[in-house]
Amino acid sequence: MGGDSMGSSSFEKLIREDRDSRVSNDWRGSLVDYLDLLKKDGPHVAHLSHARLYEVITKPGSFPIQESDDKGVKRLYKDDKLNVFNFFKDEFFGIEKTVSQIVRYFHAAALKGEESRQVLYLLGPVGSGKSSLAEKLKAGLEASDPFYAIEGCPMYEEPLHLIPRHLRKEFDKMLNVRIEGDLCPVCRYRLKEEFGGRFEEFPVVRRMFSKRNRVGIGVVPPVDPNNQDTSVLVGSEDISKLDLYSEGDPRALDLNGALNVGNRGLVEFIEVFKNETEYLHAMITATQEKVVPAPGRHGMVYVDLVIVAHSNEAEWQKFRSDHTNEAILDRIVTVKVPYNLRLSEEVKIYQKIIRNSDFRAHVAPHTLEIASMFAILSRLEATAKCDLMTKLKLYNGEEVVEKGRTKKIDVRELKDETKREGMSGISTRFIMKALDNALSDNVDGNCINPINVRESLIGMVKEADLTDDVRKQHLEFLQDTLHKEYLEVLEKEITKAFVYSYREQAEALFQNYLDHAEAFVNKTKVKDKNTREELQPDEGFLKSIEEQIAIIGSAAEGFRQEVIAYLWARSRQGEKVGYQSYEPLKEAIEKKLMTSVRALSRIITTARTRDEEQTDKYNDMVKNLRENGYCPSCVDVVLKYAANNLWKD
Repeated sequence: MGGDSMGSSSFEKLIREDRDSRVSNDWRGSLVDYLDLLKKDGPHVAHLSHARLYEVITKPGSFPIQESDDKGVKRLYKDDKLNVFNFFKDEFFGIEKTVSQIVRYFHAAALKGEESRQVLYLLGPVGSGKSSLAEKLKAGLEASDPFYAIEGCPMYEEPLHLIPRHLRKEFDKMLNVRIEGDLCPVCRYRLKEEFGGRFEEFPVVRRMFSKRNRVGIGVVPPVDPNNQDTSVLVGSEDISKLDLYSEGDPRALDLNGALNVGNRGLVEFIEVFKNETEYLHAMITATQEKVVPAPGRHGMVYVDLVIVAHSNEAEWQKFRSDHTNEAILDRIVTVKVPYNLRLSEEVKIYQKIIRNSDFRAHVAPHTLEIASMFAILSRLEATAKCDLMTKLKLYNGEEVVEKGRTKKIDVRELKDETKREGMSGISTRFIMKALDNALSDNVDGNCINPINVRESLIGMVKEADLTDDVRKQHLEFLQDTLHKEYLEVLEKEITKAFVYSYREQAEALFQNYLDHAEAFVNKTKVKDKNTREELQPDEGFLKSIEEQIAIIGSAAEGFRQEVIAYLWARSRQGEKVGYQSYEPLKEAIEKKLMTSVRALSRIITTARTRDEEQTDKYNDMVKNLRENGYCPSCVDVVLKYAANNLWKD
């Protein structure tokens, strides 16, 4: 009984606190009260819609992208003056340029530039995040501070509209604002009939933005062309009230269209170009002229709203190719929302989706990485400068080593030579469906891994509605490129699991290499740490590391000089130098370690029967893999896969 009463009291407390907070948000006063409040709190209280949204976006703060902790990001954006906005940061990944263009639009519009009279149009492939960006803006409004509106106004309009035009200059000076707009027909009628023109007595209330209650947020879905009616946008005359009032009476108006209820905030047009031109003209008039037609004989109604429209590229190209649409095209700010092309960010997208879903299966290490690689490979354009896997890694800010040297390819040049990169390819929804399918094929293990996800993707690509060329390319990515890539990853994983304290051994090899390479370059001797005797640099040891990345013969001397110069420069900048500091040497050391345990791991992993010592080593390896994120089901799968595919003669 006590538990129940405690539970009910905690429920009651929660309900009471919520009600109290809502009551505290309530405010009601006359126009004069509102003017006093505006004078005290400042002009931002009467912000127009673009300025309000700009504040919503920028209030949580931002930071230059170069200040990221990610080395890859610093490498990628070293010359870019891009900011990361906290408002978008945790929900949108790899589209920093898109976000910065959206913020730039709101900044210019907040300053009442030409953008304030233009539609923000998001263009991109399916599943690239257009709708999610619009949803985020709406959610930002809903979480923002309340706004003040004329009580009873169907369009929640700005109370300053009550001030007659001949007094506005004086009020502008006193309040440090610029009063824009006129009363809607309903409020104009009430001011005259109810208040006898005494505008200062008209009541003002505080309102919260709400998508569900249609307060300051409107949504226009694509409407069947055979059944389009502009009342969806601008409301209508209430037929039931025409018995009470004459046809021209504002009391018969029902101003509940999307452009009416979205006043003070935002209206979203979904798949905008599926609508008839009549709809689009109403949209353009609303943003360009800041007015919309009132139903019946009531002239034009002032609106202050942000219009965000979006569609895919096919509809955009079709609309753009019709020259009769030039007037509309001239009033649109187009922002491309391409698919993400950064591997690390693509992985974050799936982590976020899984986190927000009921997906509770175990996800084996590298599963999302391999799935993400496939998605990004499908979105990239071929180049003569490198293969697509190399391009993927460069776009991820990685250093790619080939024949002992870091590939010197300018990522900006790679991007500049592309035309539509990121505007087509495999969508995030396709990948999520593959993850679901892989799980349904492994219900007992309740685990997805790179092997069953790759098989799931192969099956889906074979069944997908793709051209023969695209299907062939996608299957090549899955069956060849990613197969090889995963085997490399898996070999490193198993090696690390076999080598007790892998990092310590790698660091020891690195320090040893450094001592001997430095002595070789400076023509000095190496002091043995134990015996303190001075020895000649061990060239045999140096070569055993260098040959792992095909540094042989006369190239070795130049490589050693490069390593010493690079690491010396890094240490001078105050960086701590370790085996991962110089990418070519890191690769050589990892390959050396892998070579040293390859024979052992091969025998033990593939053996049908093991002696006691081998069994102990095998069990230790499995234990290490378990500690590194593998579950009993996926350990078994990946080790069988390794036994069948790795270390073949």
